[in-house]
Amino acid sequence: MKFTVKVWRQKNAKAKGKFETYRVEGISPDTSFLEMLDILNNQLIHEGKEPFAFDHDCREGICGMCSLYINGRPHGPDDEITTCQLHCRKFKDGDTITVEPWRSAAFPVVKDLVVNRHAFDEILQAGGFISTTGIAPDANIIPIRKQDADESMDASACIGCGACVATCKNGSAMLFVAARVSALAKLPQGRPEAAKRAKAMVAKMDELGFGACSNTGACEAECPKHISIAHIARLNREFLLANIQD
Repeated sequence: MKFTVKVWRQKNAKAKGKFETYRVEGISPDTSFLEMLDILNNQLIHEGKEPFAFDHDCREGICGMCSLYINGRPHGPDDEITTCQLHCRKFKDGDTITVEPWRSAAFPVVKDLVVNRHAFDEILQAGGFISTTGIAPDANIIPIRKQDADESMDASACIGCGACVATCKNGSAMLFVAARVSALAKLPQGRPEAAKRAKAMVAKMDELGFGACSNTGACEAECPKHISIAHIARLNREFLLANIQD
């Protein structure tokens, strides 16, 4: 297969960026998208040109690092996958593929296709945890309803890739925050700090410049782990109750 690949090139967050067009040939349909980018970068190196930067780590759909906007969709033209799980067979021979970084004021460009997602870390530091004093009790001694355990586990599937922010027309991080809040709120260990957690994480999200949620559902549709927007409803309830209690 052969492709025309338009890659966003940008030296840093303050520099002006632009698309540069490259051609790559001899790609197997079973080649992963990131492997295709590796082949293209190797080609650029042999041509004496600077390779473009892009994030990747586990290449198993777990870490959330490989966050690319491909042909107008976060992670590309497939459902419930990360970029590293995308294969070239999802494209047609001769296709033009446009590759961009996440577009969000809260995710400044580091270089080319790499963005700084430290904002997510700051949100987690604001309240995405359970505090313990002394020796924590064995989790297995606390009975938890299966439905609650399942909902918590589903929310915990979030890998923090940022696709929800990238696809949202408002640049909202509500699905990410909601998943983290739900994962703890559905467990008895997470209830004592539930009100404080919801308020702190929402406040930090707003402070960092993420947009508001308007419930279009785009975040759920593009989430590689298919996190439900029902968690956003739970976050709204937790946040409302926290303010009422104050």
